[in-house]
Amino acid sequence: MKLNRQTTLRSQATVTGVGVHSGLPVNLTIGPAPVDAGFIFVRTGLEGADREVQATVESVIATDFATVLGDAEGPLVATAEHVLAALRGMGVDNATIEVDGSEVPIMDGSAAAFVAAIDQAGVVAQPAVRRFLQVLKPVTVAIGDSVGEFRPFADGFRVEVNIDFANPVIGKQSYAIELSPERFRREISRARTFGFLNDFARLSSAGFALGSSFENTVAFDDERLPNSE
Repeated sequence: MKLNRQTTLRSQATVTGVGVHSGLPVNLTIGPAPVDAGFIFVRTGLEGADREVQATVESVIATDFATVLGDAEGPLVATAEHVLAALRGMGVDNATIEVDGSEVPIMDGSAAAFVAAIDQAGVVAQPAVRRFLQVLKPVTVAIGDSVGEFRPFADGFRVEVNIDFANPVIGKQSYAIELSPERFRREISRARTFGFLNDFARLSSAGFALGSSFENTVAFDDERLPNSE
């Protein structure tokens, strides 16, 4: 496959699970899309016609504990992070993502199931040239104690991350990677959603984390990791 060409999926593949916040069952099917389509979510199972939304920054309507995509009529699909990470991490440029519920299934809390679905469907090159955004000078965004920065990098896409949690089990950690499909599959795709046990009651009373469990969330208390497997 030529890396300077756009890519899409050869066929469709389906995963089935529950929404980590809604707790409801949902089916997600990824499949091919035409050149320059990007990532198109198709919300099925609605009364009347299906609705579509492209995964762009303009379509993000909420980020409280999940990325929610929608349009002028309201939200369409929530918790889109892991399937989008898998598609981008595996080098897919154009894809349709059909979802028959309000939320992408959480699976085991990682992107691994979506990577497996991409592998099952297969990735193929398209005739159009791939387009890039090139960072020409540093751009910094700070919100509270959190800081993000884009910096020029001539050799592709490199990520450097530092976290600092008051929780002593997590503490300070750093990680860096030059992204490729191989390294995403090997080093990133198994990274799982995590949370704190003492936050669960507050989240559930607010309508979040209704589908969370030890099977799909790495849960910390103040001293240990109860589901260390």
